[in-house]
Amino acid sequence: MFSDIKACFERDPAAKNICEVFFCYSGLQAIISHRISHFLYRLHIPFLPRFFSQVTRFFTGIEIHPAAKIGRGFFIDHGMGVVIGETAIIGDNVTLFQGVTLGGTGKEKGKRHPTLGNNVVVGAGAKILGNINIGDNVQIGANAVVIRAVPANSTVVGVPGRVARKAGLTVPGINLDHTNLPDPLAERLENVQHEIDLIEKHLKEWREKQNGS
Repeated sequence: MFSDIKACFERDPAAKNICEVFFCYSGLQAIISHRISHFLYRLHIPFLPRFFSQVTRFFTGIEIHPAAKIGRGFFIDHGMGVVIGETAIIGDNVTLFQGVTLGGTGKEKGKRHPTLGNNVVVGAGAKILGNINIGDNVQIGANAVVIRAVPANSTVVGVPGRVARKAGLTVPGINLDHTNLPDPLAERLENVQHEIDLIEKHLKEWREKQNGS
């Protein structure tokens, strides 16, 4: 729990003091409630863990199944509309923004929700669906829909989610800047425009030579 409180101060510049964070941050309240309901779930206590999680959902707008496994330093920013499924596994120092879903893709049994590595940042409204692995140090852009595994140290954007950048090196710290994520479509259009400019340049040079001869 202390690592979750520490994460609030590290990743939210609006966090002022411990009382404000503890009583006013719905994301922190949801994860503290989950730690308790998950403990009860592991003790095989019937009904109470799920009931506890649904009461938390009513007050925070965040739904975390008691069976979900969540590592240390977990931070949900704003939180409203976040859903974390039963078989989801989340590593350490993971950040989720509002509207994120870690969901399944059907009625299959067994492991059916995503596994997130360490130091993962998931942007607002993003959906990660199915039994897929998201590697360490991955950034997922806002509103992306991810249905395939993502290698470590990557940036994913778009619908369906595409790996737009793969650093190949460990990302130091946690980057919450979602305004400068790469746009693969814009990059391709820019490349096409560059090729068109080169062709026009060569045509102009060729015409000048023809006129001069």
